[in-house]
Amino acid sequence: MKRNPKVLLVLALVGVVGMAFRVSWNALRDIATAIGADPTAATLYPFVVDGLMALALVAALVLTDRADRRFALRVLAAYTAASLVLNYVHGLVPELHGGRVETGRLTDLGKVGWALVLLATSLPVGSIYFGSDLVAKVLHHRPHMTADAEKTAETNTNRSTADLEESAPEPVAPVAEPVALPAPVAVELPAPVESAPAASTVPAESPRPRRATGRVPQSARTTRPNRTAAQLLDEARSATDDWSDAELTAERIRKAVRTSAEKARGLRDTLRAERAESSTAAATEEAAA
Repeated sequence: MKRNPKVLLVLALVGVVGMAFRVSWNALRDIATAIGADPTAATLYPFVVDGLMALALVAALVLTDRADRRFALRVLAAYTAASLVLNYVHGLVPELHGGRVETGRLTDLGKVGWALVLLATSLPVGSIYFGSDLVAKVLHHRPHMTADAEKTAETNTNRSTADLEESAPEPVAPVAEPVALPAPVAVELPAPVESAPAASTVPAESPRPRRATGRVPQSARTTRPNRTAAQLLDEARSATDDWSDAELTAERIRKAVRTSAEKARGLRDTLRAERAESSTAAATEEAAA
């Protein structure tokens, strides 16, 4: 709904409420006069009843807590029923019209009159209590989102975060440039007195290269070709030819042929199996001889 229709709707509601208040004014004023109120109190009495109804209606629209809103609606319903009863009694007893009835006239109705006097006199006290409670609830009210609104907001937040993660570029690891090592410098050392003079050249210790971070470029990687399984096995046979069975461990093989621990364990098992086959074949030949 647009703004202008809303404004017209609110103005129409205010007009209807104002006219209804004016219609109820006479009845409530005459009832107040009948229970002994002076002219000033009788004039203010309609604000006590119908005014609290308007306050309860506003509080029910403002409060979002379910318990507080239910309390405001109950106050609105109770005072609406009380105003209806008083207006009904005013129409039922013509002597009340215009304030011509004497004070205490309602008690002539018997038990019904006593109940009406109790109702009419208790409404001002109830207006003080219920009106103060409603105003306190409205002043201390903190609007909050409902569970569905919170769930929707959380979903939108997660969706926005996921979109940002998808749109963000993938991090690129910095490529370290190869560090050129200085060539070894020949240093001439003086020959010792006992030995014959000879020129001894000792390469100077090269400075420690800086450790590169990130991915190692292809140019800085080793140029040693990858060895096949057969080549690794031949190197392991040559390196462990003079080892005993107890010395044939995966760690020693790994250091000897410079391979990974997993491949070293495979070489160890293969070499042990070959030695076991050789021992079995030798024992068979001796038995056959």
